[in-house]
Amino acid sequence: MILLRALVRVVSVLLLVVLALLGLAVAIAAVNPAGVAGSAGLPEFRDTVGGWFDDLEASGPIAVASALAGLATLFLGLLLLVGLLVPRRERLVQLDTSEQGALSARRRPLSQMAVHLAEQARGVTHARTKVRPGRRGGGRLLVRADRPRTAAADPTRDAVVEQLTALTEPFKLKARVHVRQGERGRRVQ
Repeated sequence: MILLRALVRVVSVLLLVVLALLGLAVAIAAVNPAGVAGSAGLPEFRDTVGGWFDDLEASGPIAVASALAGLATLFLGLLLLVGLLVPRRERLVQLDTSEQGALSARRRPLSQMAVHLAEQARGVTHARTKVRPGRRGGGRLLVRADRPRTAAADPTRDAVVEQLTALTEPFKLKARVHVRQGERGRRVQ
């Protein structure tokens, strides 16, 4: 679906450029119709294209190739329409399900809460998080925490995991915490 959306964007830009050029040609032709047709070589072009259309109407391999090309173009057009019209699914983290409904949250607010909780842990100078929803509820919480040189990695990791339990346990999130030595100049708050 992502590839179709990218293809739709590229094709739509190209079609807009072609449409703008055709509009410019129509505007020029409106000013001097006889002169534009003659100077553009339209009568010769009509004769050339007419010969091609005669070949396409005949039976044989050329007609089969043109029919296959027409079907491929039709299929590509349908794919472009699907890419344009099918709504994008919002990736929500399903936190809880009951008979009354489902409780879901967007990924960014959950990530912001996790950053706030992780930065409160002792020995953490900076934290970054990423939330990935699971297929059947819950999800994964990836945390990268920076620590100062004076703090050990294992106690800092345990402190971050302990801080995140308020978020991970009730909502079935699996936390993976990576602690690394932070950049120079960052200090523990």
